[in-house]
Parts: sequence; structure tokens; C-alpha cells
Amino acid sequence: MIAKAFGAALVGIDAMPIEVEVDFRWIKADRLFILVGLADKAVDESRVRVKNAIINAGLDWPSAVITCNLAPADLRKDAPSLDLPIAAAILALHNQFPISELEGTVLMGELGLDGNLRSIDGAVSAAIMAGEKGYRRLIVPSANAAEAAILPDVEVYGIDSLRDLVELMNGSLMFIPTDLATSAQQKDGHHQVDFSDVKGQVHAIRALEIAAAGGHNILMSGPPGSGKTMLARRLPTILPPLSIEESIQVTRIYSASGNKSGVKGLVWERPFRPPHHTASYAAIVGGGKFPKPGEISLAHFGVLFLDEMPEFGRDVLEALRQPLEDGVVTVSRVQSTMEFPAECILVGAMNPCPCGFKGYPEAQCVGANLCDRYASRISGPLMDRIDLHISVPRLKPDELMNRQPGEPSSAIRDRVIQARALQAKRIGGAGGVNAKMTPRDIREMVKLDEECEQFMKSAASKLNLSGRVFDRLLKVARTIADLAGAEDVKKVHLAEAVQYRERG
Repeated sequence: MIAKAFGAALVGIDAMPIEVEVDFRWIKADRLFILVGLADKAVDESRVRVKNAIINAGLDWPSAVITCNLAPADLRKDAPSLDLPIAAAILALHNQFPISELEGTVLMGELGLDGNLRSIDGAVSAAIMAGEKGYRRLIVPSANAAEAAILPDVEVYGIDSLRDLVELMNGSLMFIPTDLATSAQQKDGHHQVDFSDVKGQVHAIRALEIAAAGGHNILMSGPPGSGKTMLARRLPTILPPLSIEESIQVTRIYSASGNKSGVKGLVWERPFRPPHHTASYAAIVGGGKFPKPGEISLAHFGVLFLDEMPEFGRDVLEALRQPLEDGVVTVSRVQSTMEFPAECILVGAMNPCPCGFKGYPEAQCVGANLCDRYASRISGPLMDRIDLHISVPRLKPDELMNRQPGEPSSAIRDRVIQARALQAKRIGGAGGVNAKMTPRDIREMVKLDEECEQFMKSAASKLNLSGRVFDRLLKVARTIADLAGAEDVKKVHLAEAVQYRERG
């Protein structure tokens, strides 16, 4: 007789079903545990973990030659989360619980030598896969149960050990499915920072409000100490709360990449990812021998902040062009091609020159040639994909001495939420923002009267706008109109949008 259990293996951020087949041969020979099915080192070592876990849990280990096959055989398995389905198949075949209990059940969990379960990556992806494939039950470590309980038609059980598994499979009433509300209950976001802490910089705060309202990318240029990083870190505080669908997607990425950092249940805070400029191509974009999401994917539905943007590698910056345009990152390998979601707001910060003091007479600049070379590290095509370009000057003495708090993030966020509601109604879908408008959307949703058309002709001629930049300027103007509650885009909205394209 053969016992079949079902597990899951991560491929990128997607979970693929794995069928675990176990066979015993009761022959007079040295007891062997043979594992086949393209198992990587971490899975191949499951033989040691599973055997010791079963014995140390006080359960019976069969005196037989055990053959375990992981199907499909052409899919590489590289995660220890297959420990639990392997152990379950062995225990079921050895009459520790009925084999029929394995039907319609997906199991994931890494075993310790004492038989206890450790948390795993990808529980959310496994739950989604279980729902799509028609499985009725998912068994995971207790630490992962809350994040996996996202579908009403898949019962999620959290257990702590192999002993718990045997009792659950034998019908113990002490185990109940994890309540869906445990995972889906939205938490009120509490931020440690607020725009009320910012002194001055009214122009920059206005630009960040527009970026948040329309999902636009923004680049801030200014000398050291002008507050660029302080402003960027407060952008998530004015973004709308994540919807349940967005939260599931964010949690799926973080869970699959092992970046949850002890967060139980779904991730409800908008991501803010500030990678260092020495980060590698794979760290930013995603990749590796077995591809994992990079920083731009970890910033999905949130903010990717590139401080000292010209200091990042040229290949890294150029690789951002496609995801900024399409909202996905494509990672190609010989075996397969994977896509990771990457819909985020890019916030770049840079000094006006290598020394940071261009235009400030009290400090000597390094020279025009070096300044031009420094600015050229960000290519024109990438600049075209950044909608808002602003200067962040140093604060004046009276601004530094001002003790009055600025406008709180909550007030700005209310305006952003209202503007996004207008966009969702006009474009369709809760995630519809002006930055995602297609050329056809722009023609239909940004109607210009004769005065506006003449203004845009003049601006296009003066600024030598490309077709991409022209469309992006119209998108920004549409966002400014939405913040003002205006039905149509007027000249005043276009004029404000144009000033964010003028770079010194």
C-alpha cells in the first residue's frame, strides 16, 4: 500500500502542489530511507529531521525500507516545509491515523528534532493554491495559521508538533479551524512619524500629496540636511489604508520571501523600503539562483525610497524602467521565467551635485563638469518615468525656529483618500489611480478646452517634451484637479503640473 500526502513548494511567490508518496518494504535488510523527486539539499536532509522527530515525539518509526517520492519529479524542491507532509505520509502508512485523513489536505511545516514545528515561508501562497486546486483543509505551524486563514472555503489548522498532527487526524475535538476574522481583521495603522513634524517645505509636501493621490513617482533634489529623507519617510502616512485584497498580496510577497519579521496575520502597513545604494541588482530587482522578490517587489503597494539615487549602480537604475512602466518585474532563468508584482511609488533623493552645495555661495562647489557628470548618472529614459521633480532647499532661520506643528498626516490623507475615490470611480477598480492611465484613458478622461490646449502646446515647445512626458504631465494635472474636486482639468491645474517638470 502507498500513502499519499500533499504539500506545497514555492516557485517565486507562487505555491505549486507537491504530491508526497510513501512506500514501505518489509524486508530483511538495513533500514533505509530513500528520498527521490529532485530534492534540494534542504529537502534531502528531511530524512534525518523526519526520522528523529517521529522517534523523539514518542511515535512509532517503521522497521522497513522507506521510499518517498516527491512529484512532479521535474520540479526542484528546495524548502524544509515538506517535512510535515513526508512525516504525515509515513505516520498514516504506519497506522498512526487513517490514510483517508490525508485526502483533500495540504500540509506545510519544518520539523525540529524534538518533533515540534517551526514557522515556514509562503503560507499565504499555499492557502491560495489550496483554494484554487479544491483542497478543503490546510495544516500549518501555529505561527503561520493567522496569515493563511484568508479563504472561506479552506479550513486552516495551526499545530505545534507531530503529536498535535496525530491527534488532529484522529478526530480530536481540541483543534478548531483558525477564524477567518483573525487574519482579515484590519488593524488601524499607527505610524511613528507624521508630517506635522516637518518644518517649512510647503512646496515639497504639496508634491508628495500629489504623488500619494495619483500614485506618481517623485524625485527630490536638495543639499544635505534639507529634509529629503524626513519627507520621504512620511509619505506612507498619507497613503490610503490597504484593502483586504491589497493586504493579501503584500503579505504573500513578504511571506514567500521570508521578510515578515515576526508579524502574525496579514500585513496592514503600506511598505516602505529604503535600500542602501550599495545593494546589488538582484537585491533591488529580484533574482538569485532560485529567484526571490527584490526591494521593488517588497515595496508593492507602498514606497520604494532610493536615497542618494545617482550613487546606485547604472544597471540597477536602468532595470527599474520596465517595472515602473508595467508594475511587474520579469526575472528570466534557463528553467523558467517569473513575474513579481512591483506597483509602488518610487521616491528618489539626490544632492544637486557630488558635494551637495551647488548654488550655495557660502560653500565652494566641486565644479560644473563634475556636477553634470553626477546628474547624468540617472538616464533620460528613467527621468521620463518620474512624474514630479522638485527642489528641496535648506530651511531659513525663521523656519528652523518655528515651533508651530505643520499640517498632520491625517488631514492630508483624508484629501488623498477623497481624490483616489474619484479616480477609482472614473477609472474603475479600487486600485485605479491616475498614474496607471493608458493613452486611451487620457484621451477620454483628460478633456482640454481651447485655452488648455494652447497652454500645453506652448509648454511642449518650451520644455521640448517627449510623448511619454506629455502624457505623464496630463496625468499629474488630472490628479491635481481631483485633489481640488474639479470635474475638468483647467489651466491652473496644468500650470502646477508643468512646474514639476522644470528641472534646473
